[in-house]
Amino acid sequence: MKKSYGIVLIGCGHIGEAHISDIYYRKGIRIIGVVDVNEEAAKDFAHKYNAEHWATDYHDLINHPDCDIVIIATYARSHLAILKDCLKAGKHVLCEKPMTEANIESAKEFYRTVKNAQQKVLIAHVLRHNDTYNKVKDMIRGGAIGDVRLIRMVQNHHIMNRNRYTQLLKDCPPIVDCGVHYIDVVRWFTGLEITSVYAMGTDIDHVVTDEYDHGILCMKLENGGSAYYEAGWANNLAAENLKEFIGTKGRIRITLVANRPRDNEEGDLIEYYTSEDHCYHTINNPSQYKNMWAQLQTLIDMIENDDPGNPSFDEAFEAFMIALIGNESAKEHKVMKLDYKWKTEF
Repeated sequence: MKKSYGIVLIGCGHIGEAHISDIYYRKGIRIIGVVDVNEEAAKDFAHKYNAEHWATDYHDLINHPDCDIVIIATYARSHLAILKDCLKAGKHVLCEKPMTEANIESAKEFYRTVKNAQQKVLIAHVLRHNDTYNKVKDMIRGGAIGDVRLIRMVQNHHIMNRNRYTQLLKDCPPIVDCGVHYIDVVRWFTGLEITSVYAMGTDIDHVVTDEYDHGILCMKLENGGSAYYEAGWANNLAAENLKEFIGTKGRIRITLVANRPRDNEEGDLIEYYTSEDHCYHTINNPSQYKNMWAQLQTLIDMIENDDPGNPSFDEAFEAFMIALIGNESAKEHKVMKLDYKWKTEF
């Protein structure tokens, strides 16, 4: 880093703590302030992470002269308004995914706002900064499993914090909120475009009227292969995590350290099968699941070196648009072909 950076965190909840707990003690980082509409939460974060100020209204802190970067870790419905205020104040932004609530017009306004700004904006696709996911991406891009034919991804949550997931559902269904990560993974790992999507949604817990809490998003790839992502937040769902990539020469499966039944001191497990010799290979890969510090360093590289970001803003926006079109598919019960016309709309 060429200088020290003053940080303001907006949102002292689950994901806000993931951010600040990984950065507050780093060299070159100064926590100017933390903000939450819940006064006690803001006070607790300020005390725990040695923030210089706390507030229930973010406007004063984003205009603090020593603030360089704002981390937006609030519910998606508030992202766009906060982003506009931060950019108006001349601050760079690390914004949690998804960019906005599940609304295509809001997404497009977010896009236009960022593209017309001088400041740098990074969307928090934290898997881009995960060592295990990067290793598997390199294996697939290097031809380890041949031509990718099928990608299976499941991330179901047996919810324990009902209020948190109720608030999330008011903004986005799971295949949008979490789906943006894995739509990005499909494109990032394979280098292939998604040509069409079809999604189905089911309301299991009846928490939010007219919204589904479990969905399956099916994606067709330009090489004829397929991918699907299943995600749900419900009390009667069992927690499940599956990430498997199958090709013409073999397959790779990721098991995160938290999901390993044994040997979890070795880190994440990468299981690699090669069909030519019918061999099974085990790779133990120590990795930090949510490497928020690496993510913040990426934004700092964007600021200092004019780097494009990882993912680039366009890549993050395209993943979000595909997720939103998948949401439309679930509600309209039809296959949606992707023409990527939004690339030429702005």
